[in-house]
Amino acid sequence: MPLLYLVRHGEPASGWGGPNPDPGLSRLGQAQAGLTAARLAALKVGAAITSPLMRCRETAGAFEMEAAVVARVSDGVREVPTPEGLADRPAWLAAAMRGAWSDDHGLARFRDGVVATLLALPHDAAVFSHFVAINAAVAVATGVDAVAVFKPGHASVTILENREGGLRLVELGAESPAIDAL
Repeated sequence: MPLLYLVRHGEPASGWGGPNPDPGLSRLGQAQAGLTAARLAALKVGAAITSPLMRCRETAGAFEMEAAVVARVSDGVREVPTPEGLADRPAWLAAAMRGAWSDDHGLARFRDGVVATLLALPHDAAVFSHFVAINAAVAVATGVDAVAVFKPGHASVTILENREGGLRLVELGAESPAIDAL
C-alpha cells in the first residue's frame, strides 16, 4: 500500500494576488525546500511528481538533488484552475475555500482529478503540490466536503496511504497560522 507524501511548495517569492502568476521560491522557501528534501530522503522516498508551477518545481528540485531522483511533472497535482473569464482570482479563491466541493462542479472535477492522479501512483512517492490540491486529497481521505479541510504550511508534508483503491489519512502536515500565499 503506497504512502503518498504530499508536500506543499515552499514559500513563494510573491503571493497569490501578486503580479507574477508563476513565482519561484523566496529565500525562506528555498530553505524550507531543503529541510523537507532531507526529511523525505531520510525516509527513502524514491519517486516524485510535481505540479508544473515554478514554486513546486523548485521545491521538488531540492528533493531531486538530495535523493538523486527525477520528479515527473504532472498536471494532475497542479494548482486549482481559475474559471474562464474570471478577472479577480484572489476573491474567487477566498470564496471557494469557504465553500464545499459539492457547491461547484468545476471544483469537484478538479478534486476528482487530483485523487485519480494520486491513486494511480503504484509506489511510495513525494507529491509536490498546492494548498487546494492537498486539501482535495485530504477531504476525500477523511470524507469531508469542505474545500479547506486544513491549512497546510509551506513545505509541510501530509502523508496519505493508497489503501485498496482509496485514500486514507496517515498524518496531516504542519499547519500555517493563516491562509497565506497559495
